[in-house]
Amino acid sequence: MSIDLATAVAGIIFGLALAVPPGPMNAIIAEESVSRGWYAGFLAGFGAMLADVIFFGLAILGAATVFDVIDRLEVALFLLGGLLMLIFAVDALTTSIRSTSFTDTDVTVSATGFQKTLVLGLTNLFQIAFWLTIGLTLVRSGELDIASYLPLVSEFIVNTGSVSLLGGFFLGIVIWIGIYPAALVAIGERFDAFAPFVAALSGVVLLGFGLLFCWVGIDGLL
Repeated sequence: MSIDLATAVAGIIFGLALAVPPGPMNAIIAEESVSRGWYAGFLAGFGAMLADVIFFGLAILGAATVFDVIDRLEVALFLLGGLLMLIFAVDALTTSIRSTSFTDTDVTVSATGFQKTLVLGLTNLFQIAFWLTIGLTLVRSGELDIASYLPLVSEFIVNTGSVSLLGGFFLGIVIWIGIYPAALVAIGERFDAFAPFVAALSGVVLLGFGLLFCWVGIDGLL
């Protein structure tokens, strides 16, 4: 597998893992999809992604300056980001136990689906913390040899800061906000019933990323 392809695959998996767990965003997407159709559901998902795009832009603008000013910041960000991913993982796994659908979360904001998800995204402390930690390491140019931390993998190099990684990350989100509303429109509650399984799978993936980031951070301290 080429480095660019491996990087893109890692980005897609990462983006999907962050986008799919049940919660306010997916509840709004589901509400819009069921009541107004696929396009409205997609727009709601796009609102959530636009918040990430805004934070991504801010991360790019500030990353170089921040890394130049603060020594060994990347190591600290990997550690903090890893811990944050572990929190995401625990939340997703807990959700998989208690949720029966993607729409369990009540959202009372009075606005269009796009406006709701955009506002929620821009004010979500976890989303802000993500781009202040992991996001900064994603946009910084470099190489991460995942294989060196996974004995069973012979070669898996990810280019951070690359178009492949960042494009893959946002492509993963686009895949979800396209497929999820379409599935709800087509099969409704039968798809919604998969929420616990999807949340559990997402939790496992996020757990893996969290442990990897923590390991990279600890290795940088040694």
